[in-house]
Amino acid sequence: MNPVLHTLRCIGHAELDRLADAAGLPAAETESALIDLAVDGLVTRSHGAWGLTDAGQARDATQTAAALDAAGARPAVTSAYETFLVLNPELLDLCSAWQLGPGAPVTTFLARFTDLNARVQPVLSALPRFDRYRQRLDDALLRAHEGATGELTDSMTSYHVIWFQLHEDLLATLGIPRS
Repeated sequence: MNPVLHTLRCIGHAELDRLADAAGLPAAETESALIDLAVDGLVTRSHGAWGLTDAGQARDATQTAAALDAAGARPAVTSAYETFLVLNPELLDLCSAWQLGPGAPVTTFLARFTDLNARVQPVLSALPRFDRYRQRLDDALLRAHEGATGELTDSMTSYHVIWFQLHEDLLATLGIPRS
């Protein structure tokens, strides 16, 4: 499984630095991989952002399914996804409440995000590559605790955006179309 291809599948169109950060790879290594993928017709670049072609999406789906089955991890990821589905509405409600204007002190929202972050940890243990989400979610939450509250919902590195990417990864990994 190609980590750059799969990361691009999960985050959508992205500029190099954002893609490298999400993949946890150096920018130069990510760019080299993107060039190779472009030569193979799997990715394209437009207006500075990289995206998957239909062939790239198909290749990632095939590679991801094969890697999941080779690892024998389908039951663990299925269970993780079921847990995620219980937590997802809570995260969406929490983000909506935050975006509508805190009716409660910021510390209350931070505590709720922190609690949710603790409860999503078993999901992040389903596959070793999900550790990157753990790090990114923890980092976004830390930045919010340090005063950058836009890191809850209002930036491309926010807790909410990373959560969405995790959701996409779970769907892609299990071959479930987004409904």
